[in-house]
Amino acid sequence: MSAQPIVTERAAPQRRVLAARLEPFDSYWQAPADIEAGYRSFAAYYRANYLGHLPEDKSAKILVVSCGPGYLVEVLAQAGYKNVIGIDSDLAKVEHARRHNLPCEAAEAFPYLEKCRAEFDVIIPEQELNHLTHAETIEFLQLCHAALRPGGRTIVYAMNGANPFVGAENLAHNIDHFYIVTEYSLGQLLQLGGFRDIKPFALKLYVFWKNPLNYVGLAVTGLLEFGMRILFRMYGKKVKVLSKKVAAVAIRS
Repeated sequence: MSAQPIVTERAAPQRRVLAARLEPFDSYWQAPADIEAGYRSFAAYYRANYLGHLPEDKSAKILVVSCGPGYLVEVLAQAGYKNVIGIDSDLAKVEHARRHNLPCEAAEAFPYLEKCRAEFDVIIPEQELNHLTHAETIEFLQLCHAALRPGGRTIVYAMNGANPFVGAENLAHNIDHFYIVTEYSLGQLLQLGGFRDIKPFALKLYVFWKNPLNYVGLAVTGLLEFGMRILFRMYGKKVKVLSKKVAAVAIRS
């Protein structure tokens, strides 16, 4: 990998206090106990779920919010994207990224974005949106909209409430999960954030093709989701995305 680009630290405005306390939105929390092992295990997940939604232009300027140790930043760099920046409010996590020569810096999401205007082509928060309240989410998306260039895109995700097996548990098991969404309500949040061209999609969990159990998980969840779609249709609901987490790409018009 090429030498670490020079990243200019921005002067930090007054600290913004967000509602989440145990798992703050602007710091990535899903890293395994063995943080170094995560660079391998998370790579397949990010390649399967994100690369197909990114612009073909490898010079696109990409901001990864709550980048943690830089798992997604590293995947983007390996895919050939040359202009990637990661931010995370936890300096200890950022230090892991820097040891891997990744262009990450310690910064809080809201103050950082408040200083940006039409600067990025892509903004990707690695943390689920539902670690923000509804009001915080809309404000965050509005900041993303302002920080994107015309035609730029954000790729966001949240816990999916449409799946009856995990929807309620997703909300109940973490006091920093303030809401759950469906593909429809995720679109509503993005609309309130200023976005119009919105395309929801399912985040894939079973992407580890060398593990035989991966195929068992694919088969079982595929059958369950097929059955749930039929039941939703019987209730007059046209629900398409039933994965554990639902994501969306939204374009700044």
